[in-house]
Amino acid sequence: MTRFYVKCGGAFALTVAAALSVFAQAPPTISVNDLHQVRLMLREGYETVKREYYDPAFHGIDLDARFKEYDEKLKTAPSKNAGLTLVAAFFDGLQDSHTYFQPPAHSYSVDYGYRLAVVGDDVYVDRVRPDTDAASKVNPGDRLMSLNGNPVGRESYHRMQYLLQVLQPQPSTRLVLRNPQGADRTVSVETKLTQGRVVRDLFGGGGGELQDLELRDEAAMQLMRSRHVEQGGVMIWKMPIFVAENGEIDALFATARKQKALVLDLRGNPGGRVDTLRRIVSNLFPGDVTLGARITRKGKTGFAAKGRGADAFSGQLIVLVDAGSASCSELVARVVQLEKRGTVVGDRSGGAVMEARLFESGQMGSAVILYGYSVTSADIVMTDGKSLESIGVTPDERLLPTGQDLAAGRDPVLARAAKLAGLDLDPVAAGKLFPFEWK
Repeated sequence: MTRFYVKCGGAFALTVAAALSVFAQAPPTISVNDLHQVRLMLREGYETVKREYYDPAFHGIDLDARFKEYDEKLKTAPSKNAGLTLVAAFFDGLQDSHTYFQPPAHSYSVDYGYRLAVVGDDVYVDRVRPDTDAASKVNPGDRLMSLNGNPVGRESYHRMQYLLQVLQPQPSTRLVLRNPQGADRTVSVETKLTQGRVVRDLFGGGGGELQDLELRDEAAMQLMRSRHVEQGGVMIWKMPIFVAENGEIDALFATARKQKALVLDLRGNPGGRVDTLRRIVSNLFPGDVTLGARITRKGKTGFAAKGRGADAFSGQLIVLVDAGSASCSELVARVVQLEKRGTVVGDRSGGAVMEARLFESGQMGSAVILYGYSVTSADIVMTDGKSLESIGVTPDERLLPTGQDLAAGRDPVLARAAKLAGLDLDPVAAGKLFPFEWK
């Protein structure tokens, strides 16, 4: 499966080291079976990277030596969680946003009660879930100064999320927060843990757990659906992920063609499928467009989208991005800039632009253990000869919400985009246009 995908790993070596130091304080408890499992995960990951990674020189890393080093470390890991963290750290050596380990899912879901977002170089609380411990302690608009004693900013945000959401969910988090008035406070927030089912048989019992997994995926995709409104000759399209069929995309652009302007909101969009990316670009240009070049271990190949002629949208175009915009989102925004097709507004994007393949794996036992690896298959170089990896897209007009905006639910960025398109939309109304939906 080939995707331009979300930045999940990315330079979290210091955080992993800190996590391992905590494990090191505990007496060794890893079982022989658990050790066998994590060593197999490491070996499979190593072999997959060695076979599939786009750079056969691995950025100068001796991959064989690194595998042997981490295999030895696993033998003294104090727990299975510590072992999984070591497997993740093995991948981190490549310092690649799209190459990372996806460990087995936990048997429980985690809800910290608050949602974070990068704004500029800082991290803010932008949502708080009602009826959680966080609801009485955390407020939208609070700036996060540190989490569990670790300073937090743009550069550390993704590795922090990877640890909290994937590797090591925490029963509670200690937050140092600064409110919009500049006052600091420290709070401890209890996490809501919801026990799930251990996957023992994907196919048995009338569908087994496979049907449950599919239903959960369908529910998640419902929350990630595209939404749009039409006002005053302007279509505002919020696209949260690049996963859509050509017919769905074409239908939305058919609606856009009835309007004089399109605001394409890609804020928080982590990327997705290559075919969706191409179809979006195709609908923005009548003629064929070169997006850039793919650099693989086999060499350089062109990367283009076929224009849709008279069916392409020809009106005014404004694209919104922020630090949560990655991969496909960044490619669309940068192509719009390079081709002088429209205006990009918002914050500097995430800088996670590589092409990756997802490799799924698993082990059978008393329960099915499912895990996988994302491995970069190509670097993408734009038509100006530059890669966006670790750099991102700088908007034509940089505009950020303040802590006060987040606290009040205002969206000044969308309001500004609407104004550029000739639509009067105040920030409060803009903030209510697409009501937030919790998972």
